[in-house]
Amino acid sequence: MDRRIRGCNAEATARDFLVAHGLTLVAQNYRCRLGELDLVLRDRNTLAVVEVRWRASSRFGGACASIDRRKRQRIVHATRHLLLARRELRHLPVRFDVVAFDTSGTMDDLQWIKGAFEAE
Repeated sequence: MDRRIRGCNAEATARDFLVAHGLTLVAQNYRCRLGELDLVLRDRNTLAVVEVRWRASSRFGGACASIDRRKRQRIVHATRHLLLARRELRHLPVRFDVVAFDTSGTMDDLQWIKGAFEAE
């Protein structure tokens, strides 16, 4: 299975997991010139911006370690763009989460990290 298909499957699994836990999908694969947001969901009165990462091996630190400072900045900038475009979301506090898969890419391997990082 190619990398893109595995990534799409991981995003779908993460989305389904989060929706099953009571979050409401706002946007998926939101793209702008500043970056891309994998999943944007509403968690009650909070906007959860979720980065989905899948790694077949933890040899280089695993899925969570792959979200470096530059990637976090791109996520924050894309979130600001989303908030400018979607006025109805501006009043919500924003939380940056990560859903990580470190081997199989299935629900059994899913790790949800709420508030994984802060806007810099």
